[in-house]
Amino acid sequence: MSGDLRFAGYAAIFDRVDRGGDVVRAGAFGVVPAVGVPLLWQHGPGSVIGVVEAAREDARGLRVIGRVSRRTAAGREAAAALASGAVDGLSFGYRVKVARGAGPRELLALELVEVSVVTHPMQPMARVVRVEPGGLT
Repeated sequence: MSGDLRFAGYAAIFDRVDRGGDVVRAGAFGVVPAVGVPLLWQHGPGSVIGVVEAAREDARGLRVIGRVSRRTAAGREAAAALASGAVDGLSFGYRVKVARGAGPRELLALELVEVSVVTHPMQPMARVVRVEPGGLT
């Protein structure tokens, strides 16, 4: 859709302890559904700003492509922050299926429930790596 902003980045980085003491292991996400994963602003359940168009594991982590719609105030705020580089953090909401240990807790199987554009990601390396006002390939 015209006026939307698309981005690519990593919502999770494998084998790095996050600020909460968890570490996501490769394979934890399995096959991520191609549709149905909402894109939120700052993890706000009432701030749906678009959709996750693609999410897949690669050697680094969970790579996502998202589309931010400017139809809502939150979407316009997020798109402006991404376009200017003021915000470039990514994060994800999940349900734990399988975990092991404590300190750090290893996340071995997860259900992805949302991806968020955030100011302060739990995993400091989870960042947007590319932003385009229209299409990404």
